[in-house]
Amino acid sequence: MMSKTKRSILYWIILAPLVIVILFPFAVMFVTAVRPRDELFVYPPTWGFSEFRWENFAEMWVKTNFGGALLNSLYVSITATGAALVLSIPAAYAMSRYRFVGKGLYKNFLLMTQMMSPIVLVLGLFRLMMTLGLVNDLNSLVITYAAFNMAFTIWMLQSYFNSIPRDLEEAAWMDGASHLTSLIRIFLPLAVPAIVVTAIFTFINSWNEFVLALTMMRSAEDFTLPVQIYSQVAGRYQVEWHHVMAGTVLATVPVAIVFSWLQRYLIRGMALGAVK
Repeated sequence: MMSKTKRSILYWIILAPLVIVILFPFAVMFVTAVRPRDELFVYPPTWGFSEFRWENFAEMWVKTNFGGALLNSLYVSITATGAALVLSIPAAYAMSRYRFVGKGLYKNFLLMTQMMSPIVLVLGLFRLMMTLGLVNDLNSLVITYAAFNMAFTIWMLQSYFNSIPRDLEEAAWMDGASHLTSLIRIFLPLAVPAIVVTAIFTFINSWNEFVLALTMMRSAEDFTLPVQIYSQVAGRYQVEWHHVMAGTVLATVPVAIVFSWLQRYLIRGMALGAVK
């Protein structure tokens, strides 16, 4: 029998090519972000450079309005995630616990919306937001992101809710608790792992979305991070790639923090959902 240490070494050897492929773009991004400007286009390209230019991050922050775009992305992503969860939890609970006419059609409708790319609806969404007076308003992104993510969150939550025994709720009802009380005090605490998993994916989808943000936002003050970084490349005679890469590095930090902070819930929620 192979020892545990040998198995671990073997697994790492097998996984090493995949790890290198995944980390290579991030390594290029980081090296470019901290490289001096006059060493960006050396040929042949090298990993080495004369100094770490941490000042590139400070210069990028000032010259590109990165702070404003960061706040915009945080507002849109957090608000859209919260709105999607608030609206999806009752819907998922109803689909899990109640029978009603059209339930099957509604589930199929949710599945069909997941197959539709947002870019197909850009023109219609733009006209709708223009009618509502929400063009160049961050709330237009909050509404659209929450709407597009609700189908995913309802499906995820409903599947997990099905695994929670009905006996727990029925016991609370026999003790005099209302349906709303049992939902808030008994049902939702058991569903925390699933809620966190759906919140993570909804946040990331909102954080990384580009097409709708580019369409809806007109002023640079309202740009989200993907649009702000894109604006440093598109239509420019000279691109400051060290600033672009520095902004990209910082744009990945919030997502990394969310994953690190909620990793235990993510693993627990996926494992429980798979087992049950």
